[in-house]
Amino acid sequence: MNPYAKLTFLVSLALGTTITISSNHWMTAWCGLEINTLAIIPLISKSHHPRAIEAAIKYFLTQAAASTLLLFSSMVNAWHTGQWDITQLSDSTSSMLLTTAVAMKLGLVPFHFWFPEVLQGSPLTTAMLLSTVMKFPPISILFLTSHSLNPTLLTTMAIASATLGGWMGLNQTQIRKILAFSSISHLGWMTIALIYNPKLTLLTFYLYCIMTSAVFLTLNTTKSLKLSTMMTSWAKTPTLNAALMMTLLSLAGLPPLTGFLPKWLIIQELSKQEVTTSATIIAVLSLLGLFFYLRLAYYSTITLPPNPTNHMKQWHTNKPSNTSIAMLTSLSALLLPLSPMILASI
Repeated sequence: MNPYAKLTFLVSLALGTTITISSNHWMTAWCGLEINTLAIIPLISKSHHPRAIEAAIKYFLTQAAASTLLLFSSMVNAWHTGQWDITQLSDSTSSMLLTTAVAMKLGLVPFHFWFPEVLQGSPLTTAMLLSTVMKFPPISILFLTSHSLNPTLLTTMAIASATLGGWMGLNQTQIRKILAFSSISHLGWMTIALIYNPKLTLLTFYLYCIMTSAVFLTLNTTKSLKLSTMMTSWAKTPTLNAALMMTLLSLAGLPPLTGFLPKWLIIQELSKQEVTTSATIIAVLSLLGLFFYLRLAYYSTITLPPNPTNHMKQWHTNKPSNTSIAMLTSLSALLLPLSPMILASI
């Protein structure tokens, strides 16, 4: 891809995200979402592979349908209330339509079907953008309208997403699909916290972005796309693979790593709100995700390839250092001691 074209698409992506998260009017928020969609599609299909073209078409159709629903819900709300302010979503029909539209954009169950396929057909760097940056505008819309949404619907979607994300990730061998179902599972945690403490949802999303970005950048460095190639990357970059294991365990939510903090706070918040049934169910469902995270960590670090001697010579070659991976991996593993300060900020 032409570097100027790539720069244009990335700037448009940043512009669309900024417009959506800073707008109070439904039309400007919709415009930001459309700019985002049009900017990411060329990045998905830049390899010109049939799988990438298929992923771009699936992404475009799903996002177009979701944007249409979002615009329709805002028009219905304006028809009943006479104003276009995002925070004044008082009509129940508009609330249901908006929840459906945002669930389609995020990939929440039962509108998750497009996300694993699109991630599988995208390059690793684009898949990272789809899993992190592209989810920020819809989550910001949920944050602004959280007081008007249906708690029962959100709880049902959250538990269904945590269930399906953990269950469907068990039998996958493609790493991008595993991370897609991981994203769906984490979205369940974010959605269930949204009802009671929207700021906690944002904190969970920020920490998820840090950990997921570290995993995708590491996989992009080692060129690992499936479990079989992940086994051979240990001989190439042993230190990076050891750091990847820590990041995966943090993504699974194991203490004393960073990923334990949002799950701990969400279960604590659910217990405070006396919804112990939901807290128990979603905590038990996290064990499904823990299984495939442990499997990824096992393949990346603990299991050596069948013929490791062919790769031993690569240990001593000079490998390019990546500051962003080092920073993100450190944040993914070491933020838990800062939890009192983080709690004070929310």
